[in-house]
Amino acid sequence: MIIRSKTPLRLGLAGGGTDVSPFCDLYGGCVLNVTIDMFSYCTIIPKNNGKVKFISPDRNEILEFDACVKLPIDKGLPLHCGIYNRIVKDFNKGEPLSFEMTTYSDAPAGSGLGTSSTMVVTILKAFQEWLNLPLGEYDMASLAFDIERNDLGFSGGKQDQYAATFGGLNFMEFYANNRVIVNPLRMKKWIKNEIENSLVLFYTGTSRDSGKIIEEQTKATKNEKSMEAMFEIKKQTSLMKEAVLKGDFAAIASSLHQNWLAKKKTASVISNPHIEETYNYIMANGGKAAKISGAGGGGFMMIWCDPKDRYQLIEALKKRQEGKTRVVNFVDYGTQAWTIYDEEN
Repeated sequence: MIIRSKTPLRLGLAGGGTDVSPFCDLYGGCVLNVTIDMFSYCTIIPKNNGKVKFISPDRNEILEFDACVKLPIDKGLPLHCGIYNRIVKDFNKGEPLSFEMTTYSDAPAGSGLGTSSTMVVTILKAFQEWLNLPLGEYDMASLAFDIERNDLGFSGGKQDQYAATFGGLNFMEFYANNRVIVNPLRMKKWIKNEIENSLVLFYTGTSRDSGKIIEEQTKATKNEKSMEAMFEIKKQTSLMKEAVLKGDFAAIASSLHQNWLAKKKTASVISNPHIEETYNYIMANGGKAAKISGAGGGGFMMIWCDPKDRYQLIEALKKRQEGKTRVVNFVDYGTQAWTIYDEEN
């Protein structure tokens, strides 16, 4: 028996940062995001050898343990070990599991596409498929968030786990006591086509520690200018949602630009000279708006351009040695899993 899962990464179109406590607890946050055709993958092969083996080829890590109730989270691959610990504790009556797990992602960690949280969701989905766990979409996303934030102590917002689980284009609302409302949006096909053809992802060549950035944003609730910027981001999220649904592409570009200007005011580490130089280069070569995806500081830059100028923009970006370009399409589904019955396994 082989269990597999795949889970789409996401683009944060607007609102990132307002899903982080304490802002969302005090004022309510909102995020507009969409899942794309880049994925995190997991394969589980159950074993009877009393071992737990994790293989992560994209991180060049292989870990093996004796199957036990609780694995150490400080020996490498903490996400994998933390998820295992919670699954055994909450869903397997404290009984160890034996298996081999292989995981990898289409984007590197720190890319700004929700890679870490998407990996958590895809591993959970594989366990759900294997053990037939009674988890609905909200349950899955909430569990993924709880493992990252409470079990492992990683800083971050809430949008990534819900985007990975639900999939598609969503307007998400975040409130106190971890209350989340996911509002799926229906985008007309011609609007979807135009937006996809207007976007370019450019990897800046540097990943970043989103936890440190988010910790600084968390402190922003005590800073008046940072708070004004957060409310501007929240405002622009609603405007972006309206623009996307109506197909007002000039308004999308404007909102994307305003989001970036406001985002840079929420924390000093959002941008840096390299990012600013890259942004100016993009604007000089056909870009109409751009912002760093995710927490900021590095990773992918999401660029908006006129579709007729996209080829020339990509060619110009290829001349920059430090980064890589990518075009993406939206996907309307979230995490998925399936089982293959193979006598050899």
